[in-house]
Amino acid sequence: MRTVTSPAFSTCSKITRQTVLLAAFFMLINSFVQAQSSCSAFGNPPRGNVSVMQPLCGIGGSLLSGFNDSDGTPRSACLYPPSAPVAGVRYPMIVFIHASLSNADSVKLTPLFDDRNTVNISGGSTTGFIILAPQGRNTQHFYPFPDNQGQGWDNWYRQLSPDGDVTLNGTVFKENVDAATIDHFIQQQVATGLVDTDRIYLVGWSNGSAMSFLYGTNRDNIAAAAVYSAPDPFGAFDDPCQQTPVSGTPADTQYVRLFASGLPTFQLHNACDIAGICPNSRLIAPQLKAVGGSIELDEIIDAGLVVSSCNAACGTNPNGDPTNPLAASVGAANHVTWPILQTPQMLQFLQQHPLSSRPKP
Repeated sequence: MRTVTSPAFSTCSKITRQTVLLAAFFMLINSFVQAQSSCSAFGNPPRGNVSVMQPLCGIGGSLLSGFNDSDGTPRSACLYPPSAPVAGVRYPMIVFIHASLSNADSVKLTPLFDDRNTVNISGGSTTGFIILAPQGRNTQHFYPFPDNQGQGWDNWYRQLSPDGDVTLNGTVFKENVDAATIDHFIQQQVATGLVDTDRIYLVGWSNGSAMSFLYGTNRDNIAAAAVYSAPDPFGAFDDPCQQTPVSGTPADTQYVRLFASGLPTFQLHNACDIAGICPNSRLIAPQLKAVGGSIELDEIIDAGLVVSSCNAACGTNPNGDPTNPLAASVGAANHVTWPILQTPQMLQFLQQHPLSSRPKP
């Protein structure tokens, strides 16, 4: 028997569907407005701490602790000096900013851990370098699942003034606690007298690369940075408070000031990367160039070889493409694999860029 739909029922159903869609639309708009209203001169509100994680620094390293950030969260770091340091020698120091969903000791997944004993990135005859690896926090991220929460760095709250807390129109904006934590552990090591302060470098991975960009372009004591697979720290995915960096006073909350934008940087990323972030990574260089900075080297790799462009099959959206299946498979595998072939080039870049040659703000 053929079923006949009642015209009255069909009309009622259409009205109901339209009402539901209209309600959903207004809920979406309301959500967007609420998100926008929470945006400040420094982007999003600070990411709240969920839990405390202490890294297992392991053989060759020591745990640094005893410091609480301004939220009262205990913070820690791993320190990996050369295995046989020479008395009286000041060593270059690489500050390794780990990827999200990983820990400070993940530096052992890279050649850097062994290179700290054998590679010369100094300006003279000193072989070896110190690795300082601060530990991130378990926080909420504006990244796709499963990276919407976990260990990592808050590059969405962009109050990284080198002067600490900032007061605007009677409201106090605390310094980004992750930036303050990195400050603390760098200063702690400098105080030992074992660090060549002309050669303090950043090396980041993924979310740690985004934080390296944000931190290094606001600190004039960092000589240079070499980063791998960075999403844009000023806007990626569903970040509701994306901003454009400027070097002076921002006109409104759509802009954020960088205090030391001239950070020499070598950026390396995959043609096919996780969540389709290759086009998003390509936004960073023109943003920094517009404020007087630069990415001196911006290389895209495919199976370890340098190529000229992103792989369009892995996503073309400049904001990232979390639903792209190739990015979720091949791109994810690329993303979690450190670029071993390019590591010597990254270290050479750092060696060629001491702080004394960095452009002044």
